[in-house]
Order: sequence, then C-alpha cells, then structure tokens
Amino acid sequence: MNILLKKLKEVSLSVLPITVLVIILHFTVVPLETDMLIRFIIGAIAVILGLGIFLFGAHIGIVQIGSLMGETIARTNKLYLVGILGFILGFLINVAEPDLQILARQVSLATGGVVSGLLFLIVVSVGVGLSVGIGLIRIIRGRPLNKIFSIYYLIIFFLALKASEEFLAFSVDASGATTGSMTTPFILALGYGVSQLKGGKTMEEDSFGMVGQASAGPIIAILAMGIIKKLNNMQGHVDAFTPNVGILAPYMRVFPQLLKESVYTIVPLLILFLIFDKYRFKLHKKNRNLILKGLFYSFVGLALFLIGVNAGFMEIGRALGEGIAAFHPWALPVIGFLLGMVIVLAEPAVYVLTEQVEEVTAGHIKRKVILVTLSIGIAFAVSMSMFRIMIPGLKLWHFLLPGFALAAFLSYRVPPILVGIAYDSGGGASGPMTATFILAFAQGAANAIPTANLLIDGFGVIAMVAMTPLVAIQMLGFLFKIKAKKEAIVHDADQR
Repeated sequence: MNILLKKLKEVSLSVLPITVLVIILHFTVVPLETDMLIRFIIGAIAVILGLGIFLFGAHIGIVQIGSLMGETIARTNKLYLVGILGFILGFLINVAEPDLQILARQVSLATGGVVSGLLFLIVVSVGVGLSVGIGLIRIIRGRPLNKIFSIYYLIIFFLALKASEEFLAFSVDASGATTGSMTTPFILALGYGVSQLKGGKTMEEDSFGMVGQASAGPIIAILAMGIIKKLNNMQGHVDAFTPNVGILAPYMRVFPQLLKESVYTIVPLLILFLIFDKYRFKLHKKNRNLILKGLFYSFVGLALFLIGVNAGFMEIGRALGEGIAAFHPWALPVIGFLLGMVIVLAEPAVYVLTEQVEEVTAGHIKRKVILVTLSIGIAFAVSMSMFRIMIPGLKLWHFLLPGFALAAFLSYRVPPILVGIAYDSGGGASGPMTATFILAFAQGAANAIPTANLLIDGFGVIAMVAMTPLVAIQMLGFLFKIKAKKEAIVHDADQR
C-alpha cells in the first residue's frame, strides 16, 4: 500500500498544475460555465485517483506480464515464431488501447464516416503488430536501432509524398495515440524481457526503442490506406459535443461506455496471461494472484481515469480553445505552451517509462531530468501547433519533416540508449490526456478561426507532441556526451 500512496502523491503533484492553470484562465481570459468548471474539478479528482491506482496496478501486473512474455518469446529461438507472436501481441494489445479508440471516433466524426472508426482501429493495430514483431527480431539479432528508424522514416517519407494532407495528419496522430496507457507499459516490459534473456553488452540499449518502433508502424499503415482511399478535399465536420446539463449527468452518460472500454482493454491481456501461465509460465499461486490483483487495479484505475478525462477534461479543452481564439488568436501559442508544459506530467505512460529508465540505468539517468526535458519539448509542440492553426500557409509537414530529419541525424550522434529512450518518449508522451484535452483544445481553436480547416488543422497536434521528444531527449543525450568528454579530458589532465 505504500507504493499506492506514493503513486497517488506523485500523480496529485502532476495533475495540480493543469488544474490551477485552467482555473486561472477561467478568472482571467475565458470565463467558463460554473457547472463546466465543477465538472472539471471532479474530473481532476477522478484522474488523480484513477491514474494513481492504474500505475500501481501496472507496476505489479502489466509490467510483470510483459516481462514474462518477452522472456518466453525469446526462449523459442525461432525468429519466425518471435515475429508471429510479436505481431499477435502487438495487435491485440493495441486494438484495446483507449487513446486509439478516442482518436478513431474523432476521425470517423470529422470525415463524416468516410473513414470508419473500426477500419481506422484495425489498420493502425496491424501496423503496430508488424512493428512489434520486427522490434523483437531486432533485439534478438542485435541490429542498431538508429539504422532501423532510418529505414522506417525513409519509407514514411516516400509514402507521405503520395498520400493526401488529411491522411498525413491522421497517420502521425495515430502514431502518438497508439502508444498510450495500456500499450506503452506492456511493450516496454516485452522489450525488456527479451533483452534481459538475450543479455550481452547491449542489454541496457535493447531495453528501449520498442515503443518508438510501435509508433512508426501506424504511420506507414495509415499512409498506405490514404493512398488507396481519398477524401476529395473535404472540409470536415464539426465534432460538436452534446450540450451538458447538470454537474453529474455527463459522468452518468459516459460511465457505462467507458466501463465497457476498460473491460475490453484489460480482458485481452488477462486471457493472454492465463493462456501463457497455463502452458508456459506455470507461476506459483501467490505470484499469479498478485498479477491478477494488479490487472484488477489497472482496470479500476483506467476506468476512473478515462471517466475523469472524457467527462471533465474534453469539453473544457474545446471551450478553452474556442474561447481563447475568440478572445485573441495570438494568445493561443502562449496558452498552448503553458498547457503543453504541464499536460505531459499527467500522462500515465510517461511515468512508467521514466521509472524504467531510472531502474535500467541504475539511477544514472534521473527521471526528473527526462520529465523536465519532455515538458519543455511538448510545450513547444503545442505552441507550434497553434501557429499552424492560425497561419493558413503553415502546414504540418513544415514541422514534421525537419523534426524527424533532425531526430534521425541525432540518432547517429548520441549514445544508443538515449536513442531508444527518445523514441519511446515520443510514444509515451502522447497519451490519453493529449488525445482528449489537447486534441479538443486544438479542434476548438480550429473551429473558431475562420481560415482553419477542421479536418486538417484540427488534427496533427498529437503528432507534434509525439515528434518533439525525439529531438528534445536526443539533444539532452548530446549534452550528456559533451559533458562526459569534458570530464574525461579533465580526468586525463589530473592523472598527468
């Protein structure tokens, strides 16, 4: 229980900044309806409780299952089996990802059903499954991560030249949304389990990078679909929220649906665990029950978190975006910067990732350093997204192309372990808070600015949030490398 209390305390300190910021904006820039503000505060409490409980459950359940499965897959010593099992696990876990389900609904609504939510979900999950299978084979074969990413993004570049602008935004948003609260902890643990069994000098480096690879697969899959399926320059449909009446009514409305989604999220992992345990793990009853308890905690926490985010955060994100754009459009980049700075602190996957970074590196890379770097990078991501919505000639690829190119260049200049952490951070940072609050904020702003196209400008912010950590963390690694060289020179001078 001490771990649970610790998680709740950490989460409280993370959610508090965004809560305070919204309240300040309410009293200074965008006066909100009283009921809406109260719903937001209730949502913040639900997010704190849900995220704390979820992280506790992930610690004793999801992470353990991923590690065990990773070790089991690695023991097969047959690459085709590793690839097939990796694909199946990646597909099943991602189909149940809450962030992706949220984005799939948004895409379906924005395109008027031309791209159905189910089709979007399946295509993205196929991309993730293929990437996870390839990622596990990479670890076993010991291939350099930077070369793998260079191949991925070269393919993406050529596909992007053929696909429409709408599908570019959808694909890179899917890349970020796919690695959320469920997929990230599991894939991190899966890669860690395989690298642990493989051993060797590159074990630490191989522990990271799987989430980054899982993020690249959906971009390729959706861009390929975009080449086949055209939208014929649609302007998009306004994703209007159902008007909320009362304080608790919206919570009652979303409760059954999100409870069902939480069940769908946990059940595939539960079934996989029970099958693997019966035929492979054969765990002691005490250990098996502890993992099952962890899955139950994850279910309760995830349900609470999603209810708080959907009923309390999403509508206020849209209202703030529209209100600030109406108040003064040029205030959007400033407010976006502040929101980006605090939103990453409340992402579940970021906590799981930074804890694993500190654990795997034996404390050499502090989680607080990673958090601060991510916070600054994502602040710029949201701010630049607001400029893109405001300025008609500014396109999403104007940011993504140089960003990914710089990330690819840096991957050959920084320590390999930082490359993996950077690409994993890109996936982890773009979780449910981004897929709901920040996406709603961007769509609210796009809806209020006459020159903006909701279908194009209302999407892409998740992509920006997923891209900037690649550059920010690798820049941090570059600074680490320079510092290490200076210390080595000083040490050599002292020895003489």
